[in-house]
Amino acid sequence: MNEVGRQQLDIAKQHAAAVTATLNAVNAYAEWAPLSNLSKYGIIHGCGFLLSSPDFHLHACEFFKLVSPRKRPVDDSASDFDSAMSSIIQILMNVSREFLVRSSPAGGAIDESDYEFVEYVCESMVSLGSSNLQCIVGDSTTFSLYLQQMLGFFQHFKLALHYKSLQFWLVLLRDAMSKPKLSVHSSGDGLTATNVDSTLAQVDEEKRKILSFLNDDICSTILDISFQRMLKKEKLMTETALSPGILELWSDDFESKGDFGQYRSRLFELIKFIASNKPLVAGAKVSVRIIMIIKSLLNSPMPAQDLAVMESMQMALENVVISIFDGSNEFAGGSSEVHLALCRIFEGLLRELLSLNWTEPALVEVLGHYLEAMGPFLKYFPDAVASVINKLFELLNSLPFIVKDPSTSSARHARLQICTSFIRIAKAADKSILPHMKGIADMMACLQREGRLLRSEHNLLGEAFLVMASTAGIQQQQEVLAWLLEPLSQQWIQIEWQNNYLSEPLGLVGLCSERAFMWSLFHTVTFFEKALKRSGTRKGNSNLQNSSTAISTPHPLASHLPWMLPPLLKLLRGIHSLWSPSVFQMLPGEIKAAMSMSDVEQSSLLGGGNPKLSKGALTFVDGSQFDMNKEGYIKPNEADIRNWLKGIRDSGYNVLGLSTTIGDPFFKCIDIDFVALTLIENIRSMEFRHTRLLVHSILIPLIKSCPLDMWEVWLERLLHPLFVHCQQALSCSWSSLLHEGRANVPDNHGILTGSDLKVEVMEEKLLRDLTREICSLLSTIASSGLNASLPSLEHAGHVGRVDTSSLKDLDAFASSSMASFLLKHKSLAIPVLQISLEAFSWTDSEAVTKVCAFSAAVVLLAIFTNNVDLREYVSRDLFSAVIQGLALESNAVISADLVSLCRDIFIYLCNRDPGPRKILLSLPCISPNDLHAFEEALTKTASPKEQKQLMKSFLLLATGNNLKALAAQKCVNIITNVTGKHSIFH
Repeated sequence: MNEVGRQQLDIAKQHAAAVTATLNAVNAYAEWAPLSNLSKYGIIHGCGFLLSSPDFHLHACEFFKLVSPRKRPVDDSASDFDSAMSSIIQILMNVSREFLVRSSPAGGAIDESDYEFVEYVCESMVSLGSSNLQCIVGDSTTFSLYLQQMLGFFQHFKLALHYKSLQFWLVLLRDAMSKPKLSVHSSGDGLTATNVDSTLAQVDEEKRKILSFLNDDICSTILDISFQRMLKKEKLMTETALSPGILELWSDDFESKGDFGQYRSRLFELIKFIASNKPLVAGAKVSVRIIMIIKSLLNSPMPAQDLAVMESMQMALENVVISIFDGSNEFAGGSSEVHLALCRIFEGLLRELLSLNWTEPALVEVLGHYLEAMGPFLKYFPDAVASVINKLFELLNSLPFIVKDPSTSSARHARLQICTSFIRIAKAADKSILPHMKGIADMMACLQREGRLLRSEHNLLGEAFLVMASTAGIQQQQEVLAWLLEPLSQQWIQIEWQNNYLSEPLGLVGLCSERAFMWSLFHTVTFFEKALKRSGTRKGNSNLQNSSTAISTPHPLASHLPWMLPPLLKLLRGIHSLWSPSVFQMLPGEIKAAMSMSDVEQSSLLGGGNPKLSKGALTFVDGSQFDMNKEGYIKPNEADIRNWLKGIRDSGYNVLGLSTTIGDPFFKCIDIDFVALTLIENIRSMEFRHTRLLVHSILIPLIKSCPLDMWEVWLERLLHPLFVHCQQALSCSWSSLLHEGRANVPDNHGILTGSDLKVEVMEEKLLRDLTREICSLLSTIASSGLNASLPSLEHAGHVGRVDTSSLKDLDAFASSSMASFLLKHKSLAIPVLQISLEAFSWTDSEAVTKVCAFSAAVVLLAIFTNNVDLREYVSRDLFSAVIQGLALESNAVISADLVSLCRDIFIYLCNRDPGPRKILLSLPCISPNDLHAFEEALTKTASPKEQKQLMKSFLLLATGNNLKALAAQKCVNIITNVTGKHSIFH
């Protein structure tokens, strides 16, 4: 290159650098400078011109990306804003039009480097439509072209462009279909009822105008693309006539954009919006595509391998059907013509589904899902219910009854799935299914007589029956329950098996060798659980009216509790005893091994997703997972026993917890000594994971439902041993975690061998889980529903003063306040108050949040009672512990509540006890004069908010800004080990 050429190149580089620097400067102003000024001085025009330059278009596009979401001002500059925004709209639409023409099949090739630029353009177009649609809608021609271009991006084969435009269509439809809201304030702004009506009418008119542009063609295109894109690339095994073709499907490589499940849920939301607005279009589209898929599968030599496309469409069908037939949209109040047309569409689709004679398990399972999806349609067209029920039984009978080969367990999975379909259809079809209950019962009885219905399948069908009965009233529920439970009771109440297996701890060893009987008991317990979940109407949390309000209609299961619960309590007591040292050492090796955690439990503790389950594992809608192979063939003994122990414990605890919500019938039909023996006898041998489950599933529901007149009998017997043990165990484990870096929980049977780091993580998670559950129990005890007589600080009169002559004994509140009842009994109060104190020093903000609620109730009782011990505890121990809690950064998220506790304690108790002042004077950076000035400041305001701010500022000053929870600028939740703790006290 000669000298002249080099000089020209240098000049060009200087010009390019100058342009780039100018664009960077412009972009710095783009977010805040008045849009009218950007237009007036030609910046918008200049950046628009540079969009055509490959060297500068990315920088120029950044400008439009920044100005597109700018909000329209409400002052006199609004018209100038609209004018400038219209210029931006025209510039971006011109660029979009050129790209969409070039990227069409007839437009030639697009350079791959152009797509980054077009993504910026598309993002700006989305911002325009989401934030400044009013500037586009005003011109019908412009709005129509804009929608066509956004549709072009949505149906583009490039996933990134489609993905960005999806957000626009969601926002557009969500806003257009939502009901207008207008806040009316009585602040003298002249807004009258007439003005409100006029404004609402105007908003309605704008929404109708937008919807009028969303014609059938646009909606059809959106549905077509959405249906095709609901499939992940990795799921598509073979290319078929129904494959998306050139569309770039979501793949694992695209995960940086987000989660596929979240993306697909947005597609479903879009489909539901269109189905609500254009039910005939959506119904016809989904029906035609499914019928095409079915015909393609019927012509396929290996339909099971080509099943992915049909599986992806099942959820689309479900969303369309729900949107149309949920009773709140077009169908409920639409015209008879629309009703008739929709009826024809879905009857035709249902006819196609019912005509399929698939017997391969994978195909049967998918067909069952499709019939489930039609459930809401059956609610309005009951004539089709009988044919669907018959088809489900036909599918069930087409599958092998006993699977001896584990590799072919898909048939068992499909059988269970078909039985689950009965439940879902019963829910969706509502009363339309009631006339067919007898037919279903007769078929169940026939299959049982012929030995072609396993217990797990019978349980699911029985649950479907309970769902049906729930729509027919309590009497029908009682009849159904009697019919379903009577055969179970014959085995369950037999004294022989209880004597053989439950009379002494090692009896369970014999039970675990009787596979069929062992799993029969499991299915009985799980059906009790399902029956309790599906029957009756349980009360809310408050039980304070139990003693005065008679329930006119008894719970349909109330009369069954006396025979259901005693054998269950014996069974659970036997399982609990396995963990006691004296029994554990005598157990055979396979049972000891079975007492350890499953891979699923360990993975959950480690924070990962569930490990890949075997083909024989099935997770149902209620979240419970069990191994379905237990009835078909013999599995390895250890895993079988582990599944059984976990299943009995989980379901058994749920049965007891749900039974307590029935109220008086539970507490009067069972002996507290029997219950305490079962639940508490081996509490010290329990692993943390089991104690947590016991508290969560049984004890929390029990204290919510326990009648007032039974608190004395029930609560002390159950809670005292629990609190004493948990206080000691949690204190020891937290001390180990905070000072040695490892929790050392007692779950030595549960945690299998593994790396030291994994074991430490699992131990810490177990410790935190139990800590949170115990604190949740305390929070429940302090809940308003269980403390009706507990006064609030509003009753204290003048802020900081309580009339001491009006103070009462704890007994005065104990009859209707569970927190007061607990504090009145020292055997309960001592361990509970110790847990409360220590919890503030444990680095777990979730636990502290819950214990704060309990501590607040304790503070109230200290203020309003004359109990000296309680007042001293709150004024000294609790006040000190709360301030110590503020020293932990992990408590930043709950710092406001901690400061509030400090404020309440100091203001209401400092004149009745020297403790609060002594605690504050012990802080390192405070003098008596500082404290005096602080108290003076408190007396000058009666605002609790201002007093809390004064308390916060004073504590920061008094500790030398050493309270990390207050100093933190953002909320944090520490989950890592903390090995040391710095004291802020002298």
